[in-house]
Amino acid sequence: MPENSPPRQLAFDLPLDPRYGREDFLVGPANEAAYALIEAWPDWPDSVLVLTGPSGSGKSHLAAIWAERAHAWTVPAAEVTAEAAQHLVSNGALVIEDIDRPQNRDEAALFHLLNRARERGCPLLLTSALGIDALGLTTPDLRSRLRLAPQIAIAEPDDALLRAVLVKLFVDRQLVVDLGVIESLALRIDRSLGRARDVVAELDRDALGRQRRISRPLALAVLRRLGLDDEADPDG
Repeated sequence: MPENSPPRQLAFDLPLDPRYGREDFLVGPANEAAYALIEAWPDWPDSVLVLTGPSGSGKSHLAAIWAERAHAWTVPAAEVTAEAAQHLVSNGALVIEDIDRPQNRDEAALFHLLNRARERGCPLLLTSALGIDALGLTTPDLRSRLRLAPQIAIAEPDDALLRAVLVKLFVDRQLVVDLGVIESLALRIDRSLGRARDVVAELDRDALGRQRRISRPLALAVLRRLGLDDEADPDG
């Protein structure tokens, strides 16, 4: 079967359980400040911290590390409702994920939760793909309250971190690839951990469907099929 044709054998998308341990987090220039602040807890400048970064950048991983340290609950922003707000801050520290998704966000409930958390001394970590000013909040009091909270951002990865993450993503899926595959991917995909995650998942599905190992030619063919390798191959 040609490398650039889709696999014919059915490949099942089994759920992947990502490893969110402290030892599994890869630190580089893009995330070292955020990691250091998570590690510094409880010596934070405020009881509320907003962690921002693009999709797939490691926000949930860092939040999980902090949740373990702080014995915190973790809930998506969609679960912050008027009825749940008081209950959520009744048991100590709390992570609220994805406050940037407006369709899942009850602004009045989130503002009430922030107030209750301050009254009770409950530490909060909120994650967002966007900075506070880009959230499009329509509740002025909530916008002001979040602007007062310290924000720490995760940037796009540098080349070394991107390569290390690619290796980790393959290891998480129990896949063994040679360094030529890693180099070929790192040279061609966006500097985005979200993109790296999607490409590795596609390669896993493709190799499973073909019942073949992931080789450099297969990786290049998959990138071409995804529209990520339009330029000529620099290695011939």
